[in-house]
Amino acid sequence: MVERTAFRTCPFCEATCGLEITLRGADVAKVRGDAEDVFSRGFLCPKGVALKDLHEDPDRLRTPLVRDVDGELRPASWEEAFGVIAGRLGPLVEAHGGDAVAVYIGNPAVHGLAALLYGRVLIKSLGTRSLFSASTVDQRPKEISSGLMFGAPLSIPIPDVDRTQHLLMLGANPLASNGSLLTAPDMRGRLKALRARGGKLVVVDPRRSRTAEVADEHVPIRPGTDALLLFALVHVLFAEGLTAPGRLAELADGIEAVEELAQPFTPDAVAPVCGIEPETIRRMARELAAADRAAVYGRIGTTTQEFGTLASWLIDVLNVLTGNLDRPGGAMFTRAAAGQRNSSGAPGQGRGLRLGRWHSRVRGLPESLGELPVAVLAEEIEAPGEGQIRALITLAGNPTRSTPNSGRIERALDGLDLYVAVDIYVNETTRHADVILPAPSPLQRSHYDLALYQLAVRNVANFSPPVLPPDPGVPDEWVTILRLAGVAAGQGMLEDVEPLDRMVASELLRRETGDPHSPLHGRDIDELLAEVEPRRGPERLLDLLLRAGPYDLTLADLEAAPHGIDLGPLEPRLPDALRTPSGRIELAPAPIVADVARLRAALSRPENGGLVLVGRRQLRSNNSWMHNLELLVSGPERCTLHVHPDDAARLGLEDGAPARVENRAGSLEAPVEVTDAVMPGVVSLPHGWGHDAPGSRLGVAEAHAGVNTNVLADEALVDALSGNAVLNGIPVAVAPVPAAVPA
Repeated sequence: MVERTAFRTCPFCEATCGLEITLRGADVAKVRGDAEDVFSRGFLCPKGVALKDLHEDPDRLRTPLVRDVDGELRPASWEEAFGVIAGRLGPLVEAHGGDAVAVYIGNPAVHGLAALLYGRVLIKSLGTRSLFSASTVDQRPKEISSGLMFGAPLSIPIPDVDRTQHLLMLGANPLASNGSLLTAPDMRGRLKALRARGGKLVVVDPRRSRTAEVADEHVPIRPGTDALLLFALVHVLFAEGLTAPGRLAELADGIEAVEELAQPFTPDAVAPVCGIEPETIRRMARELAAADRAAVYGRIGTTTQEFGTLASWLIDVLNVLTGNLDRPGGAMFTRAAAGQRNSSGAPGQGRGLRLGRWHSRVRGLPESLGELPVAVLAEEIEAPGEGQIRALITLAGNPTRSTPNSGRIERALDGLDLYVAVDIYVNETTRHADVILPAPSPLQRSHYDLALYQLAVRNVANFSPPVLPPDPGVPDEWVTILRLAGVAAGQGMLEDVEPLDRMVASELLRRETGDPHSPLHGRDIDELLAEVEPRRGPERLLDLLLRAGPYDLTLADLEAAPHGIDLGPLEPRLPDALRTPSGRIELAPAPIVADVARLRAALSRPENGGLVLVGRRQLRSNNSWMHNLELLVSGPERCTLHVHPDDAARLGLEDGAPARVENRAGSLEAPVEVTDAVMPGVVSLPHGWGHDAPGSRLGVAEAHAGVNTNVLADEALVDALSGNAVLNGIPVAVAPVPAAVPA
């Protein structure tokens, strides 16, 4: 059979590596790195190769499933599936209002165009404010701090890794995650180059992670205390006259306020809490200030803790105070080719970020970016009364494995009147659904990383057309979402979504043609739509977004460049990239200043002396659904409990033997792995496992079940400002599991 080669971007993580795919007819023969990709240059991790396994996975759904009268999920036609939805969703909304229907958008949605471009259409059609996503599991603090400081939630300063001389990294492990809120293929190679040119990499982490192992310096820290360390670094910069904001002093408000706020956080006051010696803190601050080009970067370990927003804020405070924000080798703002808020509208000023426009019913946690914290999802389903969530729609999500107190969410799902899932698997969450609507495999749909290219270490654009035709009868995911929106809007079971899709495109153009700063300003909408004919769906919208972007690109330009287009290194963008109402960097936003008192109180908090649990990233895993791919779960067991030798000896834990881990939220048993890679007082489990749920249909994952660490995540513990779940630094008790007594 004749072979052919196709190129596309890997959809498995944030690195956006280029793939070269060899095909024989409709079969995938080989997947390897695309040596000509302008961004990844042939780099590929094991996840990319597993794209073949995902496409061929017999457990991947290829037909809708509907729950029958016996409670079993059985195959159904699309008409029957949508008939069930239409017959139950409309009456439910009419009786209880739009807020009675919740939408949960999972992490995989960011790696596609359907949910990003059409999810809002569904939400608007439902008229619901009960919106949840994986963002309030792991990244909302950074979005909030960036929105308050710079005016837009994705105006996140990215470390210019390829030109920096000093990189201070907290709670991040890019050699395992391939980067997070940092789109950068081959971070191992980039960090190796940093050290080769005489630069220094400092990793602050309670674990000696893969990244910490290659660092010049690893600084262990007690989980959950990153904000204290960061404030102490700020304190030293002011106390020793090391601040040098340069031109940023003319662009920023609040430097004096930050200096005053930092006064109590001396290295001596912070050291007993964070476990880092005062002189080490002072040296870290001096080295950061003395570096020719430096950047501070933090990720999961800094955002999934009780002071996540303060830690996220202080990272960029340090970048400003050292003059390293918005300069080569420092922390810079990407200029994406499409869909970037800080590249549209009037440059240098905007509406900024508003928080708490509404609150959850039960606990009163605030909205942010149009969403409620997922930590309240279970209680909002359980608690009766006006606004109670009675129906749920999930888009590529598995909240019973990825959100706090998973056991409670499991129980809550069974109380819903209707649950509709758009997913490729019957997983631990969708097994509760009344209707499951499948989507094509990644190889069967077009791909462009609309969100991730806004966080890239280099300005790039790469579009991938479908590599293979869809399975018979399986529409693209965007069509399914629009059909759901049609049902929600009372338009019935749309067989032709083109009128609705055209309306979405027209609305996009109405904004752009009415914006005097847009390249499309003043143009005729019908004329613009005609220019992108015969495109439909995400490809039409993407083409329009590219035309409205800062590079004079069209989708045809990207189609003619299968290895991507290199748009150049990051360049200074301030003040034009600011979208704050003041038109300035807000270094001391009022909501953040008000939260500092909570952190001050932590200085005098007595140490409980117990163990705390942290997560663990793994190169072969990014989401729970990847565990159904044999290539990624083969080899030694990876869902183990890391325990320091001192703690193991004190508690009577043995390597390889099971231990019981418990707290208020729940309990689990996991095999112990004794290792000095974790600091004393800390235990670690990877996330996304626990595939032993009855009714799920994940054959490979069930054979490598592991345990679900989120049964220990207490939904009552959140970062106060963002509502983000606390998944690191969770207090737990650990004990050996007694050996079974022979009968």
